[in-house]
Amino acid sequence: METAMTPEQTLKHIQRYIARQHVFSLFTHHNNDIWPASCYYAFDAKTMCLVLMTDANSRHGQLMVANPQVAGTISAQTKAVNAIQGIQFTGEIKILEGEEERLARGFYCRRFPVALVAKLPVWQLHLRNVKMVDNKLGFGTKLHWECQI
Repeated sequence: METAMTPEQTLKHIQRYIARQHVFSLFTHHNNDIWPASCYYAFDAKTMCLVLMTDANSRHGQLMVANPQVAGTISAQTKAVNAIQGIQFTGEIKILEGEEERLARGFYCRRFPVALVAKLPVWQLHLRNVKMVDNKLGFGTKLHWECQI
């Protein structure tokens, strides 16, 4: 089922949901190698980016360096079918450096102060295509957003 929201309302609804969560499932691939990971994130609604920290030498880190095209999901767990909400997305990820890295690290650490002591690289995942399932708006309701850049 599609909804009668305007594109702006759809974007705001998706942004509110992403901002309320804090962990996403990440799916990486390169050639014939694929690997998932669960990552904590801080969401920058202005840029539609997830900011995360993870080791570039991990299996998923190596795959992201080789191929920055990723996919993922964000969902809370509920048994009530009429309350199911979740995000499926594709995007492009990069390791940040310099001033971008410093600002993003501060942004991430404000959300997760425990990360202040972490020496991991900071990554930015720019969401390109998002589909949200929101049964709270009616069973099977799907919202779509696509980056226009």
